[in-house]
Amino acid sequence: MVKRLSRNKEGVIAALDNQEHKLVLPTAAEWDKLQRLETLLEPCRYVTALLGGEAYVFCPVVLPSLCHLRLKMEACDEDPAYVVRFKTKFKEDLASRQEKLNNAWLQIATVLDPRFKDLKCLPKKDREEVWTTLEGMLQQESPRRSSQTHDDGPPRKKISLLQMGSDSESEDEEVQPAIQSSIKLEDCPLRWWASHSGAHEKLASLAHKYLATPATTVPCERLFSVAGHIVNKKRSALLSENVNKLVCLSNWLKDDEAQ
Repeated sequence: MVKRLSRNKEGVIAALDNQEHKLVLPTAAEWDKLQRLETLLEPCRYVTALLGGEAYVFCPVVLPSLCHLRLKMEACDEDPAYVVRFKTKFKEDLASRQEKLNNAWLQIATVLDPRFKDLKCLPKKDREEVWTTLEGMLQQESPRRSSQTHDDGPPRKKISLLQMGSDSESEDEEVQPAIQSSIKLEDCPLRWWASHSGAHEKLASLAHKYLATPATTVPCERLFSVAGHIVNKKRSALLSENVNKLVCLSNWLKDDEAQ
């Protein structure tokens, strides 16, 4: 909304000048604030689009995404006072929301993802505890092989933002040796574990459990919305099997339009 208003500033002003109204147009200083607000909110739009994706968006991206937002909202000397206030309030609100998350589950899922196994999205003092917890889980886990495979990888767009900086004093610190092989950020971690389950059987079993959790409920909400548009008052007699077919057709048509 802010971006569209900024892009169409001259058109909005010209259109209102030709009409009688009691609206108070933004001043030059307020237009400048809107432009700064657009820049501040861009990381939020970026993360929202990433976490709201439908293809291979696993829960290990949640903590790196929150870390990304915190880093972007760090105040600097060049920021005016109102920007500093905005960033401070933003970080406070983000922290309060993160407290309500299942952080223990997300931390284990993150450490099991080969892309984020170094846990740079967590404070250095908290990483050892996560590895200790994982070690205890491995001692209780019964090994079993999984034949799960995946043909496609995750979306290449936006995922690169998750290569976060660390709050460590040194970037040369050793990484825990449980997961040693490298993996690209755009690769699918479940496919990686499927191909390495023989070398890390117990870890692979845990990974399939934790990594399968979606990052958000957005895809499910979209599905409910589509079904709600299909099953309305005038079409309440649809059979459930026909509803499933229509939902599938809607998804296929959307994929065709995207291509």
